[in-house]
Amino acid sequence: MPFFRSGMAVEGKTDASPVTEADRGAELLMREHFGRLFPAHGIWGEEFGADRADSEWVWLLDPIDGTRAFITGRPLFTTLISLLHRGRPVLGIIDQPATRERWMGVAGQRTRFSGPFGGQVGCRPCATLAEAELGCTAPDIFSPAQLPGFERLRAGCRRATWGGDAYGYGLIALGSLDVVAEGTLKPWDWGALLPVVEGAGGSVTDWAGRALTLESAGDVLALGDPALLPGIVSLLG
Repeated sequence: MPFFRSGMAVEGKTDASPVTEADRGAELLMREHFGRLFPAHGIWGEEFGADRADSEWVWLLDPIDGTRAFITGRPLFTTLISLLHRGRPVLGIIDQPATRERWMGVAGQRTRFSGPFGGQVGCRPCATLAEAELGCTAPDIFSPAQLPGFERLRAGCRRATWGGDAYGYGLIALGSLDVVAEGTLKPWDWGALLPVVEGAGGSVTDWAGRALTLESAGDVLALGDPALLPGIVSLLG
């Protein structure tokens, strides 16, 4: 947080995405913390790669999900922490330090949420796609092959809201959004989201409705009402 709205220097990574001293520093702190508490666990972070990623237990770390929001002063970035057991997320945390909101999902348990603005955990029912609120980080995250399917989905929804990155998945868990569809996500991007959304009654899959794995291509579909899945898959395909 000392770096937020500080006018810090921004660098570009090889994939043209931005990175800052805050990204690197936060990940180093988390790696040291989890390494000290769980020395037998693997750690895999966005900025510094994988250490013992073939371990039974692996921590996935995204120090700032939504760096573009962070560097432009918008409090929609989050820190994502997830714990994999044999490749499957069993714990996920979405933390927004500027607004002091935190979602925590544990496999088989009800998602927990804390924050100063209130909010009741629980995905809402959505009878038809025409009633759905759609969220997405930005249209330029899609490949040319994915964009037509996303446009069909967007046309079928009531409204589309841009921006938010992982924060949008937290809003699904609070019943404020119904659908989030994105592409090019890495395991550290979606690992924390799955236990949070599922623990609130929703679903997180790829665009074909399949369970996400470490080998998934990166297309992610989160729904507050899983009954919408077959219809949306037909639009995206």
